[in-house]
Amino acid sequence: MSENHKKSKQGLCHTLRYALALNADFYENTRNTPKTRRLALTIVILAAISYAIGSAVILLINRATVFILLLALVINAIAVVAGYYFWTFTIWKIGQWLKPIDPTYGDLLVPIGFAYAPQVLNFLTLIPLLGRPIELILAVWSLLAVIVAVRQGLDISTWRAAFICLIGWPLIQIAVGSVQLLQQQLVK
Repeated sequence: MSENHKKSKQGLCHTLRYALALNADFYENTRNTPKTRRLALTIVILAAISYAIGSAVILLINRATVFILLLALVINAIAVVAGYYFWTFTIWKIGQWLKPIDPTYGDLLVPIGFAYAPQVLNFLTLIPLLGRPIELILAVWSLLAVIVAVRQGLDISTWRAAFICLIGWPLIQIAVGSVQLLQQQLVK
């Protein structure tokens, strides 16, 4: 294994550990560099893959056709990534509206991408009878991580950060639920 690959793997594990722990200093000291942008996007992509795998297993159990399975994998992955960009955009716009803020949209992509770390565990939703509760726990954990990231990134109070994040969060949850309903209808 090359030295760069080892460092990259350590960087991802380190980032996931601090992001999952909701470490405020970690989010405060996150800088928007090409490396951190790649790392944040990697976490979001891993979250999308994890979500898609969990959904795919459930679809396989329900005997979905190969076409439906592949379509669901693509839709799930795109939904998670699109949700990340949409949620970041709503946070940035509402943050500008409430208080003129310095960070740009691109500056917020990194800490919010790191806050998607709990979603990397989304494959656990395939556990029978625990899938939906696990999904809700991971969604709330991600919400808390995004609140910490926004509080640190915009240098605002926790209550303001929670308000800003809670505006876009229900929209994301509704979109995820809609994708799941669509998949259930396609399988029938």
